[in-house]
Amino acid sequence: MKIVSRNEELLRDALPRIPQSSSRSSLSSHNKLIRFEDISAAAFKIQCGVQKTPCMYSRLSKQYGMDIYLKKEFLQYTGSVKERGVLYLLTSLPQDQQRKGVIVALDSNFSMAVAYHASELRIPVFVIMSTSTSPARVKMCREYGAMVISYGTTAKDSQTHARRLAQENGYLYLEEEDSALYLSGLGTVGLEVYEQVPKLDAVIFPAGGHCGLLAGSAAALKHLNPHISVIGVESESFPVLQQSLKAGHPTEDQACSNHHFYGDVSGLCFGSNSLQLTGKLVDKVVAVREEDILISILRLLEYERATVDAEGAIGLAALVAGKLPELKGKRVAVVICSGNLELHLLQQCVARGLTLDNRVCRFSLVLSDCPGDISKLLESLAREEARVLDIKQERAFVTSELFTVEVTCTVETRDKIHTAQLRNALLERYPTAAWTER
Repeated sequence: MKIVSRNEELLRDALPRIPQSSSRSSLSSHNKLIRFEDISAAAFKIQCGVQKTPCMYSRLSKQYGMDIYLKKEFLQYTGSVKERGVLYLLTSLPQDQQRKGVIVALDSNFSMAVAYHASELRIPVFVIMSTSTSPARVKMCREYGAMVISYGTTAKDSQTHARRLAQENGYLYLEEEDSALYLSGLGTVGLEVYEQVPKLDAVIFPAGGHCGLLAGSAAALKHLNPHISVIGVESESFPVLQQSLKAGHPTEDQACSNHHFYGDVSGLCFGSNSLQLTGKLVDKVVAVREEDILISILRLLEYERATVDAEGAIGLAALVAGKLPELKGKRVAVVICSGNLELHLLQQCVARGLTLDNRVCRFSLVLSDCPGDISKLLESLAREEARVLDIKQERAFVTSELFTVEVTCTVETRDKIHTAQLRNALLERYPTAAWTER
């Protein structure tokens, strides 16, 4: 957590004191870095406030040739793993600061977790959101018990206003940062995965700029079993962590996206502590395409009945994309850390995912405008067991012969093989059929 202005000492005083001589050489002796004991203390303190989420064997295991166990952190009350770090932070604040209250800005999983747990702990909590925030998110934050204030048109406006209110009223302004408290809380995921799945070979985490979950859990897992591979996954479009690791420090000129689909996947690298832990303890960081993330969202929805966002699906996306062939035949846990996908995005993600998975396709062809021709086309589609989702006819703007109709069909198939069979059958009967490439 980043503390602003005069409140900086409050959180520093609450940090667990780490001796200058540490028995673990893999972790720095600086106060800023966490030890296994810090994570164990966090697990004990937050055990009654967060869910011990299941880590279950997945039906996707056979499809990808390994034993896959899904750690379902999206089942937390606010739908995000961020609750673990937030709760440990809030319970560690001094009593006088808890009475004064805390304030956060931005529409994020972190802000939602602060809103909920601060309210549960009876800590006054204020959330500043820009006017462009979706009404559904504002409503949800209020239902968690926070005082929500809409201010400014951009995230920067909201942050500036939140800092000003913190300074004027004595609130503690919180930003998601890599303090020892926050990382220790997030690291409890690693403890639980180790307890729940015996004989683990690897654990896959979301990475990106906000790599606190990866760093904290790696500290726990490597202490318990140094032979467990810890792997981070980030977006190919925003290789924030890989760039920062290569540079040796959080890079300033990182590309990022403000689109809600990406969430924390595209955020800037927020601290040197997480980066240092990641560099020392994480075995591998891979990047995946947006297409892989969308198909991963689709797989989780179909096989696990789990509705997750990009941050939640990105770990599985590495397996979908075949980025980790060395894990074939092994026992692998994948942390599904977030399930806060907005409804309008869910519809778009499913539609686009089906297309990328070669299960929805579109073609156009020109028929004579005679009774029965379209009926024959539909009979051909029925014989090939393709489901017609949409059909359109165009007569006025057809550039071919007079008295013809251009028919455009969108159909659903079982898989890539079925799509190829349908295409061959239609081209045999209608040689001029044109397929729309995805």
